[in-house]
Amino acid sequence: MKNEFYPQVDKSSLFEEGYIAAKSSHSRGSTLDLMIVPLDSKLPVYHPGRPLADCAAPAAQRSPDNSLDLGTGFGCFSPLSHPDNAMLTAQQRANRLLLQTLMRDAGIIQNGGISPLTNESYPKTWFDIPVKERTSNDALLKNLIITPVGKHNNS
Repeated sequence: MKNEFYPQVDKSSLFEEGYIAAKSSHSRGSTLDLMIVPLDSKLPVYHPGRPLADCAAPAAQRSPDNSLDLGTGFGCFSPLSHPDNAMLTAQQRANRLLLQTLMRDAGIIQNGGISPLTNESYPKTWFDIPVKERTSNDALLKNLIITPVGKHNNS
């Protein structure tokens, strides 16, 4: 797990170094992470048991995905994932600029930062929702079921 998501950062430092927020709008469903995937791309085959690869390695050495190369794998907690890292290639910077431009044009980014979801239903609520295996054969929700078991209000 460490190689795949935080290869160069000590796990105990993820909060302190700002990779993870103590209270995140991700858990409320009002913030999400985006990536650009070309329309003609093919989803790589997943091989169970395959060793996890360093998410900050060159694209050809990382776990395969079908997204544009932004310098790191998706969800990578690494100094290389920082927006203005000098180690990025010109193409990786161009891909990041494309993503930022698309987000700005869609109204997701304003004033240089990610804008909160407007009219958010639960702006001060953090949910605790476990993910469980689903037993039905529902084609859309075949593998997962989400069951709310509690929520934490932080006014």
